[in-house]
Amino acid sequence: MNLAYRDVRHNLFRFLLTCFGLSLLIAVVLSMTGIYNGLVVDALTIARAPNADLWVVETGTRGPFAEASRIPGDTRQVIAGIHGVADAGGITYQTAEADFLGNKLRLYVVGYQQGRPGAPEHLLEGRYITRSHYEMIADTRTGLKLGDRIRLGRNSFQVVGLVEDHVNSGGDPAVYITLQDAQTLQFELAPPAARVQLARGATPQSQDTVNAVIARLHPNADADAVAETIRRWKHLSATTQTEQELILTGSVVDLAKRQIGLFMTLLLAVSAVVIALIIYTMTMEKLKQIATLKLIGAPDQTIVALIVQQALALGGISWSIGLVIIMSIKDYFPRRVILEPINALALAAIIFVVCIIASGLGIRAALKVDPATALGG
Repeated sequence: MNLAYRDVRHNLFRFLLTCFGLSLLIAVVLSMTGIYNGLVVDALTIARAPNADLWVVETGTRGPFAEASRIPGDTRQVIAGIHGVADAGGITYQTAEADFLGNKLRLYVVGYQQGRPGAPEHLLEGRYITRSHYEMIADTRTGLKLGDRIRLGRNSFQVVGLVEDHVNSGGDPAVYITLQDAQTLQFELAPPAARVQLARGATPQSQDTVNAVIARLHPNADADAVAETIRRWKHLSATTQTEQELILTGSVVDLAKRQIGLFMTLLLAVSAVVIALIIYTMTMEKLKQIATLKLIGAPDQTIVALIVQQALALGGISWSIGLVIIMSIKDYFPRRVILEPINALALAAIIFVVCIIASGLGIRAALKVDPATALGG
């Protein structure tokens, strides 16, 4: 006869209610793990989208994501002529807000040159931009559909393609437009402001400016060697794709990562304490029954098995329910939640260890109980 099963069956509702309450806490731990993973992946998505090997930016800066960078648009031709470079393209990044169906949309606008590196590699629906003006590829998180029109600045853009999970490190969904449209959006003054500047005699500034030039190299080219060649020019700096990703994860989202990581650690500690208290309380409630078992001659290993099996059942059922809960609702989070199998298995291992340690407290109390307690009133 399995005593743990019999005891759980006798108090089934209370046991399941305890498991459900604990599963909610475990679901929060899993969600924080997924948010942590999603934060890192989101930060890298935009940088990886153009499938670049090299990022050329303004000297003294580390890239368009970590710092402001502006270089002349004709830098692209110079970079394209370097030995080892297969193709290069200018690109801009900016944040904009637009009205759509009565709501404000905060967008991360990426401008790229048609036929050059910079466009997203894979489309979910639709087609790539074919016209030089007023067409857009949008991320699905914007809520835009194929054929929708949205106004950016003074121009209206039609959505011709959709991508998925293209967001910046702040969680703003990305839209892709042509470089010319992006430069107009970024640098063109409103008519009243333009008239004021004209009246002041200010010289019109060229709009042919980009935040970075991205390059793809020939298969046998050494990215570090090409980057070093560019760095010799005093007005430009260059980073490889790997270096750009390290800048993003080590600088741009570092504080957010550490904050979420600390919160996740605190949640794990709280979960461990809660599990220990629950198991200890469950054991203390059964002291009289345990004393009866000892009185009739039940060996210590039977009592130990009762407590350990219940502890593991509590942890295992709670972990399973928590995993089902978070997998069911993760797509409704405002930020992407990415749960890898290794994350769920690691948490399962932690819960297993905590349950074993926590059951040790109950076992210690159970083994110390006097069998004569069973004869009390």
